[in-house]
Amino acid sequence: MKIRRTVLACSLAAISAQALADGDKLEVVTVTAQKRKEDPSKVAMSISAISGASLQAQQVSDFTDLTRAVPNISFTAATGNGGAGPGTSNIEIRGISSAAGQSTVGIYLGDVSLTVGNLYTMGTVEPKFFDIDRVEVLRGPQATLYGASSMGGTIKFVPNEPDLKEREITAYAEASSTKGGSANFSTNVVGNFPLVSDELALRIGAQAQRTGGFIDQVDGDGNVVANNINKINDQELRVALKWAATRDLTITPSLYYQRVDAKDIAAFNLERPPYQAQKQVREPSIDKLLTPNLAVNWDLGGADLTSSTSYFQRKFDRTQNGSAYNSYSLSTFLTSTDDGGKAPPELIDAIAGLPSAVYLNNAVRQISQEFRLASKPYSAGGSPVTWLAGYYFSNQHTNLNENDPIFGVNATFEKFGFSSADPNLLPDSYPGAFPNDNSFAGEFHYREKQNSIFGEVNYYFAPTLHGTIGARYLKGKSTLTQRNSLYLAGAGNNSSSSLSSHAFTPKYAVTWEVSPEHTVYSSVAKGFRLGGSNVFVPPTTCGPDLEANGLTSGPPTYASDSLWSYEVGSKSRFMGGRVSVNADAFYVKWKNIQQGVYLPTCAYSYNANAGDATSKGFEFDVKAKPMAGLTLSAAGGYVKAELSNDEGIANGVVGAVKGAQVQGVPKYNSTITAQYNFSTASGHSAFVMGGVQWVGPSKGSLNPEQTDYDRPAYHTVNFSTGISIDRYQLTAFIKNAFDEDKVIQHPQVASIVQGYRVAPRSIGMSVAAKF
Repeated sequence: MKIRRTVLACSLAAISAQALADGDKLEVVTVTAQKRKEDPSKVAMSISAISGASLQAQQVSDFTDLTRAVPNISFTAATGNGGAGPGTSNIEIRGISSAAGQSTVGIYLGDVSLTVGNLYTMGTVEPKFFDIDRVEVLRGPQATLYGASSMGGTIKFVPNEPDLKEREITAYAEASSTKGGSANFSTNVVGNFPLVSDELALRIGAQAQRTGGFIDQVDGDGNVVANNINKINDQELRVALKWAATRDLTITPSLYYQRVDAKDIAAFNLERPPYQAQKQVREPSIDKLLTPNLAVNWDLGGADLTSSTSYFQRKFDRTQNGSAYNSYSLSTFLTSTDDGGKAPPELIDAIAGLPSAVYLNNAVRQISQEFRLASKPYSAGGSPVTWLAGYYFSNQHTNLNENDPIFGVNATFEKFGFSSADPNLLPDSYPGAFPNDNSFAGEFHYREKQNSIFGEVNYYFAPTLHGTIGARYLKGKSTLTQRNSLYLAGAGNNSSSSLSSHAFTPKYAVTWEVSPEHTVYSSVAKGFRLGGSNVFVPPTTCGPDLEANGLTSGPPTYASDSLWSYEVGSKSRFMGGRVSVNADAFYVKWKNIQQGVYLPTCAYSYNANAGDATSKGFEFDVKAKPMAGLTLSAAGGYVKAELSNDEGIANGVVGAVKGAQVQGVPKYNSTITAQYNFSTASGHSAFVMGGVQWVGPSKGSLNPEQTDYDRPAYHTVNFSTGISIDRYQLTAFIKNAFDEDKVIQHPQVASIVQGYRVAPRSIGMSVAAKF
């Protein structure tokens, strides 16, 4: 009996020691970067994986926060898209930045591709961080497994799956106040319900949030017209059903829906006092996202079959303030009586001062299907070959409708005794040029079809050394049917254009596990973007600009572009898993870049292939648990992205000369965080956390004459502390604690210089509960 007690005591001691040791180890977030569940330290690419719990603890709540927390990701919030509003940003990775043409970063929600082109009315789709298991940031081209547009990398939002065993309900509520602005709140509830134990489970969740504004609208005299205009309300719903039909077959239908209602953009006028926007027309938007998906996973014994059938729909309706360019552009077509024309100066000034709106109704819908067949993971003594093969199809339709009324334009002409249809007053005018004061009407229908086959093969020369060869062959066709009418469209246009593209995108990698704790790798991969069609450029109003670029009309299409990326890296763990160090260096050669050519006289633009670039740099990620309860982490990156020839400027891209810094790319970013977990005197778990994020200087434009040419470096500081009491966790936090208020982007829209800054300091509390 004594012997049994001794053995039991030793066993319990060993279990306790192991639990303590495991608690001292760093968290390992499993990833699916290569379409399999893997330890990221064994994957031959640079990956940042952040768990949903860490996102919440670090107050990472949107894309802009993510770009400050992860190395070598950046965003441009105010471009030709018209301002710093949700759904208008462009995301860049490793200096592969282009606000024109197709996207350079792939966006995925689970297995659903949400990647859309950089159309002038829309930016990157921004899923909310709701019921997320983790976010994976895959740096470097991912064309082999993720297709076109994943040139700089891919960002994957991986949702939580239904649990077949445990019933659980979680609830979360947060409230905070923004300095100089209005209140913020967020609340959500998620339930996991096993309907048939080990066979059928339902997961359902809902969220509602309000982000308070801090920009005030003022009139020309500085009087406040409306407070905190850049408020945002959003709602999310997620439903997933997991059915283990057999031991080997799992079927998971799911649906995600979100609605983002922005009352205005977060830009202000730099000529006004801080956080004041002088505008005649407000700029609200409503962005709706719907993504149903049917996932099937079937274990065939020797291989695993995965099918993902997806539908993606985005409806994005927004208003831009067109007063600075529609009204002003129209006024420039009038010749003053002082210069021998017919228009009195007072009429020209009155037209230039009229309010104008740009009403944009955007809709994207896509059907996609992917099949993948993958071998079982490698095991020592088994086959030295593992493989994955797949087929992908997508059909994406994008409809854009634009109307640009200049309010009161007909009445203003009549007030001065003229008709807007008088060609002697307004060149090339005609009856009905401004019906209901509308100056431009455009209808654009884009269609993009893709078919591709892809695969990867791994050969294990030894259990610790393997090589990877992968490739994707893609065929795509894009078409654009458009109709442009009314005065600012020139003579009008009804046309269509199409372009077929194809690409072969290989990948080569070598991975060597020097020891169980140390892995080194190298890779060479190709990235690719499809070409596309251009919006019509009216030669009647844009003739001088086109002639300056050696053209008589705007080019109907632009071609694909591509790059080669070369990377070496290492991933190591020390001290029994209590320290991890990941580092890599990369070099990218980018050819035939899709760039936007802006025509200053008529305010139109088109896309062209103009010039090459190189991007080189490094990233690192260090985490450590030097003592019980304390976790330290530091991550950062440096990138030097420059044009490598003068072809851009020769094609009309102002400032696109050899050595020019690629726009929108900070030279560096880094973050340091520290978290200490401890037990209070009453035995409750508690923590304190602090973090600093630095973002380096960048160029907002290739043109040195633009106001957004030089963007400054900036930093933010966040703190939080919390305590767990039974099933509840209470947290208090300060975001942007020292109220960093630099203007980090300042583009010029016509004659107005806009400013965009980090959201002011906010202080708040949250409560989370599990039942």
